[in-house]
This record gives sequence, C-alpha cells and structure tokens, in this order.
Amino acid sequence: MGKCINHPDRETSFMCMKHNIYLCEECLKCRDPEIHCKFRSSCPIWFMEKRGGKGIDEVPSAEKKIEYKILFKPDNKEISIPEGATLLDAALAADVPLNASCNGKGSCGKCKLVLESGSGKSADTPLLTREEKANNYVLACQTTVHSDITVSIPEETLAKKLKIAGMGKEVTARMQGLVQEISPMLQNISLELTPPTLDDSISDLDRLTRGLSKSGCDVSRMSIDLKVMRELAVAMRDENWKVTASVTRKSCSTEIVRVVPGNGQERSLGLAVDIGTTSIVVYLVDMADGSILAATSAHNRQAACGDDVINRIVCAEKDGVKKLSRMGLATINGLINEAIDSADVKRDRIDNVVLSGNTTMLHLLLQIEPRNIRREPYIPSVSAFPILKAGNVGLKVNPGAAVFVMPGPASYVGGDIVAGLIYTGFHREAPMTLFIDVGTNGEIVLGNKDWLMTASCSAGPAFEGGGVRWGMRAEEGAIEKIVIDPKTFIPSLSVVGDSLPRGICGSGMIDLISEMLKAGIIQQNGKFKADASHPRMTHDGDEKAYILAFANETSVDKDILFMESDIDNIIRSKGAVYAGFKVLLNQAGFDFSMVEQMIITGGFGQYLDLDKAVSIGLLPDIDRDKFTYLGNSSIAGAYMALLSEKYRNEALEISNRMTYIDFSSNNQFMDEFTSALFLPHTNMEDFPSMKGKF
Repeated sequence: MGKCINHPDRETSFMCMKHNIYLCEECLKCRDPEIHCKFRSSCPIWFMEKRGGKGIDEVPSAEKKIEYKILFKPDNKEISIPEGATLLDAALAADVPLNASCNGKGSCGKCKLVLESGSGKSADTPLLTREEKANNYVLACQTTVHSDITVSIPEETLAKKLKIAGMGKEVTARMQGLVQEISPMLQNISLELTPPTLDDSISDLDRLTRGLSKSGCDVSRMSIDLKVMRELAVAMRDENWKVTASVTRKSCSTEIVRVVPGNGQERSLGLAVDIGTTSIVVYLVDMADGSILAATSAHNRQAACGDDVINRIVCAEKDGVKKLSRMGLATINGLINEAIDSADVKRDRIDNVVLSGNTTMLHLLLQIEPRNIRREPYIPSVSAFPILKAGNVGLKVNPGAAVFVMPGPASYVGGDIVAGLIYTGFHREAPMTLFIDVGTNGEIVLGNKDWLMTASCSAGPAFEGGGVRWGMRAEEGAIEKIVIDPKTFIPSLSVVGDSLPRGICGSGMIDLISEMLKAGIIQQNGKFKADASHPRMTHDGDEKAYILAFANETSVDKDILFMESDIDNIIRSKGAVYAGFKVLLNQAGFDFSMVEQMIITGGFGQYLDLDKAVSIGLLPDIDRDKFTYLGNSSIAGAYMALLSEKYRNEALEISNRMTYIDFSSNNQFMDEFTSALFLPHTNMEDFPSMKGKF
C-alpha cells in the first residue's frame, strides 16, 4: 500500500512499476502508453485502463499474474509480489527501507541486496564489482521476481546504518544549546474530554475546540480539513473521549490536521533538510529535546541534469519541472528511509519538516516554475512560503506534517543563506562581517546588526567536484590534503577515511594548485611549466596532466590526473568568488581592511588551509585571525528553525532586511573577474604576503 501521487490522503495498492508511484482508482491511467514498458504484462493499471475501468478481479483468470513470496532478512519481513515485479517494488511494499536515490533507474547502485535463495533475472550492471557478483549481490531495482526469493541486507549496509545513527550523536554534541526553548509548528496535544450529555450537547468538533482552548491553544482562527471531520466521530469515542489532536500553527491561523484516539505518548520527530545543488543532507530530530537521532547525506540525483542551477532550469524547461522534482524527492526520501531505519522509528511520527536550499532547488522540489529565475529581471515565483503539508510536497513522512520552507531574498540568494545567518548570528552583532558560503554558487553577505547586503557569484561546481576529471565530494576516498616535494614533485596525500584514493575534493584541489605553484610545476597563469618528460607529468590526448596518484596507489586501478583544464576551472571559480568580495565591498564603500571578521561556510571548507586558499587568490590576504569556518550552516540553520518559532520568524525578518546586488550586468564585476584569472591575482598589491614567493 502507498499514497496516491495526486491525492496523498488516499491509500492505494495500485503502483506504476515503471515510475515507482502509486495511483488511486480515480487516477488509474497509464502515464506513458506509447513507449515500451517491461512491466506492462503485469501492470494492473494498464489492465484496468484497457478494460474501461474494470477491476482486476473482473479480468479473466488466465490474465492474472502469479504471485511469489519475498523474504527480507535480517528482519524477516515477508511480502507477496506479482511475477515480473522488481525486488525494489517488493521492498517498498514490505516497508523495507532501501536507498534508491536514482528512483529505480539502476544508476546509483545503492539498493544492493544479497540473493540467498530463489531465482530472479538481473540486468547486467557495472555498479557491482566482480567480488559482489560472485557473492550473489544484486541491485533490487534491476532484479525481477520469478520465484519465491529470500534476500538479505548486506553487512556493509547494516554497518552504514550504525554509522548514520552515530553521526547523529556527533552532530547533537555540536548543536547542543543552540535552541533554548522548543516550539514546533505542529504540536500533538493530548486531551481528555468530557462525554456529551443532554445538558452538554455541543457537537464533537465544538467539544474538541473547547478542549484545545482549555489547553492553551489559540482557537480564534482555527480550521479543520473535511477528511479529519469525517473521522472525528470514531476518533472521539474509540478511547472514551481521550484523543490526541495534531495542530499546526501558521502565521495567521491554526489548523487541526489529525485527531486520533488515546493520549498518544509516542515521541514526535522532525526533519531538517538541506537541499544543495550537489548534495542533500538530512537530520532526523527528536522534537522533545532536540537530539539528532540520525544524520545522512547523498549526491543530489538532479545532478544528472546539470551541475549548476542554470542547467537545471534549462532541463526543467525541456523535460518538465515534475521530472526534476521526482529526482530531488527520490534522493530526499531515500535519505529519510536510511535515517528512520538507523534510528528504528516510525515514519508517521515525523510531524515537522524544514527545507533549506537555494531558490532554484526549492522551486524545482515544489514543482514551481523556475524559468523566470534565469531571465531578466530574474524574479522567482515565490520568495516566502506558507506552511505546507508533507503529503502535498511528496515527502515520505506523516502526510499532515507541517513543512516550513526557508525564505530567500532573491533568485540567486536563497533560503540556505538565510539559514546560514540564523546559525552564525553575525546579523545580531556589531562587527563588520563578510560571509561566504562556497559551493556550486558563491553567495556572499556583508553587514552587521544594522544592515545587510548580499550577492551571488557563479563559482560553478568545481569546488564540489563538478567539471574536474577526478573531482568528487569530500567523502571516503577523496584526497583532501596535499603536500608536494619541490625537488621530486612527489605528493604526500591525506585521504578521507584513510583509504586508497579514488578522486580529489575541493580542499584537496586548493592544496594541489597552491603546492604546484610553489613547486614550480605550474605558472601563475595556470599553465604547466614542468618538463614534460618528468615521471610525474603525462598527456591525456593533447592535454598536459600531473599524475597525482599512480594506478597501483588508487582504489580505481587508474592514474588520478590533474589536467590543465581542471586548473582553469578552479581559477575561474576562485576568480568569481574573489571578484564578488571586491565588488560587494566597493558597493558599500568598504575595502578588506575594514572587515572585522570573515565567516566561511560550506562542506568543502572543513579542511581548508587558509594560507593556501589565499595563495591561489580565493580568499583575501587579511589577518588570518579574522577567518572563522563554521561548516554546513544551511543544515544547522534549518535545524534551529525546525525547533524554534523564534528562528522561523527571524528567517523572514532576515530575508526582508537584505539588500540584493545583481552582478549579472555589472561591468565592475566582469573587470574584477578578469583581473582575478591569475594566481593569486594580476594585482599583487592585494596580496602582500605572497610577494616574491613565486
């Protein structure tokens, strides 16, 4: 059973196995009738549509599909599924959490299972190693059912489950004390109401409203959904007038979204979600004390449609906003599955959600047309959102859960930056602060408690691995720190997870360019000047490259190379960021000497070497004591807003306070950008500590 994609309040057993969505009886229509579908022979939706709406029970028995039993270990969950369905379909039906962030297309490789008995037909895939195939590993989404089957969750997946829970404990320790008073959007209020009598004969709804008023709930502008009213009579009497009402507080009203029998004692849970262009992060939070039960992240599946927001918008114009929304939701819902599985909680206890992300990511997720974001005068459809319901968004939690979307001041400065300010708090203080969130987009904020200016410079995805041959996120196997011997050109590498390298992340790229510049491997224009015959130098086609790690030193059995085109991408990214600093300061009549503190956020900055970042011209050459790194401020701000009405209101206030400066048609920005396409800069007066070092 699942929720209809068009009517989230309706339970249905009809599932389109091609698109992995549920449809209720009213919506039973094939979405792609003209294209080949390998599931058609067993598709109940197809049968019912072709028979003019006749039910499955009315289809001749010869056309009915055989069903087989699928057993999932180690929890021993069993489900029956029609022949030809996939193991992923079976997992969804059995409520077995599998991360299928590619939405079952076989491109992410995360839904691994071990086939213990039975027969299934599996499509060949390069995402399983030879050893995994030899040990009967299969991808659930690529394996169809043709007998009774027993499968088990791989040991490494179970180990990851423990790691996800452990990450929650680590994050809780860092977040401790950020929120003093918890005030969620949706509250579960337990009531013990007086039964009706001839002397007290008000309606069930009036009795409920009276009870809520006595408990301190504002009922002056309260609404209730028709579905809840239909269920009210049974809910009120089932436990002798003991009920739990779920009430969502909005800016100008309250709404009863659910009434269930009994004085519910189960804990309420929340989700903080950071929807990045490259990565998505999810925190599962206990709303009683703010502890984080699980923390997990994954690559945003939308990256298949382009590395940056402009390409995502173009893709949405071509293929439709719904496609990108499904891809984003598939990633988020996969992470939700991981989180609830690791914490061993029920998804319907998730009552509160906060979404943080840039303006384009939020528009795409919510299926709001984003095309005008990239067209002059660059106006988003929505900047401040009302409280939404999770079922309408498509999140696999309690359908009535309250969803707060972080507001954003402009098309290219979004809710993730507002969340960052909530966490860093410099807008409440006097010191003049320069804030930068370095990711696919370099958003900058300048100001203090009296005023705020903001702008966005298109840094591109290079610092998060995009556009770089061996670039990757800062996950296991990523080279994060590098030191090069200036005589031999041999690098000393530090790798995330202390494993063999399989790529290089943003902090590693900054280290590498700085070290190559210092060792004389490259010139200040980014071109190689080392002897082409040197053992560390090679060619890939016509392009020169530096060998960062030889094949026998890696986990991918290939040389990890850094090309001239990779260097050029990094120089352009750092040039855009530095130009953004200069122009924004100039617009306010300031220079770097007047900046009292500089805050750096973004995932890649955790292991950032400040001196090396300055040496390539990414950061200004100012007193190093002025720099502070504060990690992923977007998810931290989302967490604070999840727990506190104070911070949700503050988010709206910050968004309204910011003055946005548009760089898209700013000639000064282009001049500064051109000047910054050098290591560290064409004007060495801006980098006094670097003089004479190259």
